[in-house]
Amino acid sequence: MHLGCKNMYASSTINQEGFPLIGAAPNGRHAPEQTSRPRRHWDFKMEALTDPEHQDGSPSILSAKRRGLPDALAAALQDLLGNRFSTSLADREHHGRGESYHPTEAPEAVCRALSTEEVADIVRLCALHRTPVVAFGAGTSLEGHVAARRGGVCLDLGGMTRIVAVRPGDLDCTVEAGVTRQQLNAYLRDTGLFFPVDPGSECTIGGMAATRASGTNAVRYGTMRENVLSLTVVLSDGSIVRTSGRARKSAAGYDLTRLFVGSEGTLGIITEVTIRLYGVPETIASAVCAFDDMDSAVAAVTAIIQCGIPLARIEFMDARAILATNRHSGLSYRETPTLFFEFHGSAAAVAEQAELTREMVEEFGGSEFQWASDPDDRARLWRARHNIHYAIAAMRPNSRVWSTDVCVPISALSRCMSETWPDIEAAPFFIATVGHVGDGNFHLGLAIDPTDPAELEVAEHLNVRLVRRAIAMDGTCTGEHGIGYGKAKFMELEHGGGVSVMRAIKRALDPEDILNPGKILPDNRP
Repeated sequence: MHLGCKNMYASSTINQEGFPLIGAAPNGRHAPEQTSRPRRHWDFKMEALTDPEHQDGSPSILSAKRRGLPDALAAALQDLLGNRFSTSLADREHHGRGESYHPTEAPEAVCRALSTEEVADIVRLCALHRTPVVAFGAGTSLEGHVAARRGGVCLDLGGMTRIVAVRPGDLDCTVEAGVTRQQLNAYLRDTGLFFPVDPGSECTIGGMAATRASGTNAVRYGTMRENVLSLTVVLSDGSIVRTSGRARKSAAGYDLTRLFVGSEGTLGIITEVTIRLYGVPETIASAVCAFDDMDSAVAAVTAIIQCGIPLARIEFMDARAILATNRHSGLSYRETPTLFFEFHGSAAAVAEQAELTREMVEEFGGSEFQWASDPDDRARLWRARHNIHYAIAAMRPNSRVWSTDVCVPISALSRCMSETWPDIEAAPFFIATVGHVGDGNFHLGLAIDPTDPAELEVAEHLNVRLVRRAIAMDGTCTGEHGIGYGKAKFMELEHGGGVSVMRAIKRALDPEDILNPGKILPDNRP
């Protein structure tokens, strides 16, 4: 049995890994509700990280009461959108949650827009009635980004799926915000081009820009920050702006594009995105390499990156992640810490990269490469890696996954992961570690029971310790998932006085605080 289970789950049914099943008792009935805090051997000492009331005594925006949708606004939106305006409970609840443990916070209504002009009309009406507007793409966010913390309207951009223009000669294209990366790459298949930023899930390009997403290819191709050239954005008063032209460099004024990339719908609503494209590599090869321990695998990554080998992907999965992946995807990888590599380039370049990498991993005790050169084999390998969120959840039926997202300088990666391991071992629920370790970013996937306050407390304390550890190493609380409201409490710890600059920007662009209120800023007020 896992050491962390004995006190908290003495009366629970335990699975074969030693972790408790949610809601199970020895007789198969639902376990009775605990009335007292269980004994824990992992008590953490930490400073409170809360959302306090403002210093002037006014309440946090989190405590603001919903006032319902004004009748005049509902009527105007109904006239504008017809059956694309919805107030059904199921529709509203679907649009009030993402993929994580955060509870559903439904909007008062859902508006489905089909053009930039419709988005502007909707925002203009909401601004007139001082009603919050929360943009929604595919609903795959992980930090409560789409929660309607103050009610209002959810503006669903999923129907804006036009690929506006593809310009092969300039290696760029313009798409509407609801286009997914899979849809775009399928459209580009006959052009010899592709869009490389790959978070793994069925994300929209607009949502990826709004959260400054990245993924498995970032070590070579960069994040959305490097790959967005221009945006069309609807501001809080309903006006429409284009942030820049398509030139590959410009020194003309403030960089508005970078301002809106990663702003999570709090400064404006992205409706069109112009992005870089790349030529499909002549040769692509993937390989898997197992290690006896985590430290050796991470040390090998650090050495490879410092040597400048231009890998397209270098992903880490610990033994628990491999166990979950084998079960969920029907694979049979050795259940030890493992690195997944991908090489892009000419046949000669890929062969050279692979040989240099193989020699380096051997120095750190890595196994022989297990190759996946066939396109179907490669697709199966990376599909399994991308499905790790669901594989972790499947290890504990009815659980929700709390995914952490710290990123540190590559030289600090080994130390950060090693110092985190004791907290992982002490936790009473299943945790697996995966990472885009080529750029210092790794995730813990915590399979928790979101209805259990004790488990939420354990997860919160573990996450706080991890974030503090990463920031102390000059890292960040989030490498790619974004802030939402789940990580807002860490903003002052990470940015200090920079948060006051962010507040000033928010006040200037959204003076009535109607755009995705309660997100990013730590006390949830601009």
